[in-house]
Amino acid sequence: MPRRALNYRLIIIALVLIGLAAREIALEQRPSFLRPGLKLCAYVANAGDGTVSVVDLVSLAVRATVPVGATPAGLRTHPTRAEIWGVSTDGGYVWVLDAKTDRVVARISVGASPLSLDFSPNGQKAYVTASGADTLVAIDCASRQIVGRARTGKRPLVARVTPNAKNVVVVNRDDATLQVFDAATLALRATIRVAAAPEDVVILQNSESSTAFVAASGAAQISVVDLRRNVLLTNLPLPGNPAGIFLKPDGGELYIAVPDAHELAIVDTWTHELVESKLIGSTPTRGIFDESTLELYVSDPAANGVIPVDVNYRTTGIPVSVGQSPGALALDPSTPHNLLLVADENSNDLAVIRVRTGSLITMVRVGNSPRDVAVLLY
Repeated sequence: MPRRALNYRLIIIALVLIGLAAREIALEQRPSFLRPGLKLCAYVANAGDGTVSVVDLVSLAVRATVPVGATPAGLRTHPTRAEIWGVSTDGGYVWVLDAKTDRVVARISVGASPLSLDFSPNGQKAYVTASGADTLVAIDCASRQIVGRARTGKRPLVARVTPNAKNVVVVNRDDATLQVFDAATLALRATIRVAAAPEDVVILQNSESSTAFVAASGAAQISVVDLRRNVLLTNLPLPGNPAGIFLKPDGGELYIAVPDAHELAIVDTWTHELVESKLIGSTPTRGIFDESTLELYVSDPAANGVIPVDVNYRTTGIPVSVGQSPGALALDPSTPHNLLLVADENSNDLAVIRVRTGSLITMVRVGNSPRDVAVLLY
């Protein structure tokens, strides 16, 4: 009889331990900041089949597959609304996905070949460049109506709203110019010649200066433009063609991925000098900063991995192996961040990495050729 009672006690203890372990695993999977009633999802644009995969980041499974139109790109989370915005490059329109219903609730025709969009800081307006129509378009986000159009240079690729919300900066690839438009009226304020084939721009703005750094793939250079005087300050030579540019959260340094040189170039944003070129992986391409840890995560499509870079010490960590041809990256909105998400274009999945441990949690199967990712907590 005592032995049977002891066995019962052991069974009960084992069940309790199993329950505690299951609870711990569940808590480990669930982001710590996610209170009951909140939802956290990743939205993955699949260029090959014209869909957006909605991935529940708690269950780590695809919740919905939403048709949005041919060649979706430029995914952005709206600053104040539970909406994901993007463009259909081949369809010539902006689409709006309602996160609560997983449905496209608006399609706004903007002209041929839109590639990306940007929001005003308050979320009232969206700005889109139609690269095939040489046009900048302003959209009222509440009414989803076009409220302004402006003629640009040849083949505008991106539009960026300045941090003070007063201007919209447009990069024109085919005529190698940077244009500055009034954000309220879309009146042209300046056209500045930059290095050949500009493709991207980041803007540093503070009380002392406002500077645009333009990545010029045709010239293997970074053009530095003073946006207060609207003049070109210099063209900085790089070890190869830039693929991605990432501004350090404090604004002190600019990091440039140079895949053909296998390097990460570092520019001092105050002196406008190239201070270091660091070998990193095979083809460093896209990146994202974790502002809470000053860690830069760089995707390497040739090596099928993500490389963490500690920018305080300029050292690289152990690469995280993911799917085939990783590209776009996103972080969840917690502070500090819990999850790093990576779209793997050739293996058609979304890699989910735990930031704290630098370990791969899982890879979620999504649509064909995922090329962009956005994250929304609502």
